[in-house]
Amino acid sequence: MAVPAAKPTPGPVPKSAAHKVDGRAARWAGQQERRRAEFVEAALAAIAEHGPGVSTEQIAERAGVARTRLYRHFADASDLQRAIARRAAELVTAELAPLWRPQGSPREMISAAIGTHLHWLTEHAQLHRYLLRTVRSSGETGALPDIRSAIALHLSRLFAGYLAAFGLDTAPADTVAFGLVGYVESATTRWLDHPGELTRAELSAQLSGTIWAMLDHTLRSRGVELDPEQPLPLPDGMD
Repeated sequence: MAVPAAKPTPGPVPKSAAHKVDGRAARWAGQQERRRAEFVEAALAAIAEHGPGVSTEQIAERAGVARTRLYRHFADASDLQRAIARRAAELVTAELAPLWRPQGSPREMISAAIGTHLHWLTEHAQLHRYLLRTVRSSGETGALPDIRSAIALHLSRLFAGYLAAFGLDTAPADTVAFGLVGYVESATTRWLDHPGELTRAELSAQLSGTIWAMLDHTLRSRGVELDPEQPLPLPDGMD
C-alpha cells in the first residue's frame, strides 16, 4: 500500500507580505479615524445651525453623505454622541487655559477664568445645550461631567496648595472647588436660556464677586486676610 505523502508544513509568511498586510491595516485604521473626525466636525457645524435637537439626517447632510454611510464609521447614535462630547471636551479644555495656569491677583485670576468660560459658552451655546440634552435624555457621561470634574479637581488642588501655604487645614478645598463649579455651571446655564437684563459683562462681574466672597469667607474663618488686588504667586507644585 502506498504511503500518502506528508503535507508540506506551511512556511512563515514572507516578511514583505506581512509588512504589506500591516501597512494596509494601518492605513485603513488611519482613514477610519480621519473620517470619524471629519464627521464629528460636521456634527458640530450641524448643531450650531440646527440646535440641540439636531437629527442624524441633518448631520449626515452637513457631512455630504447618506445617513447609512455615517453609520459605517459609528456603531450607533450613542457612539456618535460620545465622539461629539470628546471633541467638545478638547475644545473647552483648550479654551480654559487661564484656569489651568492662573496669573495675577486673586481678582484677576477669577475674572479671567469666568470671562473665558462665558465667552466659550456664548460662542458655543447650541453645543452646550446639545451636551446638556444628551446627558439628560440618555444618561451618557460625556463632555459636561468630564469637564466639570477636571475643572473642580484642578481647583481643589489649587485651593489645597494655597491653604497649605498659609499653614491651614486643606480639608475644605474639595468642597469649595466642587461647590464653585456647580454654582457657576447652573448660573451660566440659566443665564444662557434666560438672560433677562444682565449683559455678559455684568454676569461675569456678579459671578466673580460671589466667588471671591466665598473664598474670602473660607480664608477669614481660618484667620487669613488676603488682598484680592495684590499679585498672588502660584503655590509650590503648581508651576
